[in-house]
Amino acid sequence: MRVLVTRPQCQGERTAQRLRAMGHEPSLLPLSEPRHDSDAAIEALDAHDGPIAITSAEAVRSLTARSGELARHLTRPVFCVGAASAEAADAAGFTSVSASTGDGSDLAELIAGQANGVITYLAGAPRAETFEKRAAELELQIDVAVCYRMQPVTIDPAQIEQLARAPAEAALFYSREAALAFFELFTAESTPVWLTVAKLFCLSEAVATAVPGGLRKNIRTAAMPDEQSLLSLL
Repeated sequence: MRVLVTRPQCQGERTAQRLRAMGHEPSLLPLSEPRHDSDAAIEALDAHDGPIAITSAEAVRSLTARSGELARHLTRPVFCVGAASAEAADAAGFTSVSASTGDGSDLAELIAGQANGVITYLAGAPRAETFEKRAAELELQIDVAVCYRMQPVTIDPAQIEQLARAPAEAALFYSREAALAFFELFTAESTPVWLTVAKLFCLSEAVATAVPGGLRKNIRTAAMPDEQSLLSLL
């Protein structure tokens, strides 16, 4: 199956490798790219000594160039959304990593049951506020540090033309922002035929809300918000 991957280039290449191993033909269309702010991340970590919350592996990547300063924080408990974030935290050297099996709301509940004190949340922008809303309901103390921002990528019209020549049979959407950016490339009048019949695989229900109403019949949503669950739909 020809599968369109809408992730940023770095993550998209890893997903493409997994797709090839599964016998699929990936096509990359990055719609955003990260801009890291490692200073903000380190300053936030230095401000407290309690638990750390992470809802995206990109937050960990913002720290990769600051290994010397990060070293003093590696024994702090880290709570992550999903396996990918947890694997990134493990790879960075954190020694106490726990992962929720659901979304940000589940992460807040996991932390509430295991930790106390001020929680340093290494966050991105834009982001869903699921974690922060549930944390407020549970009266958790959250210190939010925006350590990366996702910036839109300018799409070359030639890339859209290439899609028309070699249309995807399925598309993968990992974030609501990426899905919104993708569908903004087309108007209702210019939606290509291939897109009207392609399977639209979404990481979560929140991501699926970005799909236009006329295409919602093509949506398939992952049972869990992680790549393994998403790719299992193929």
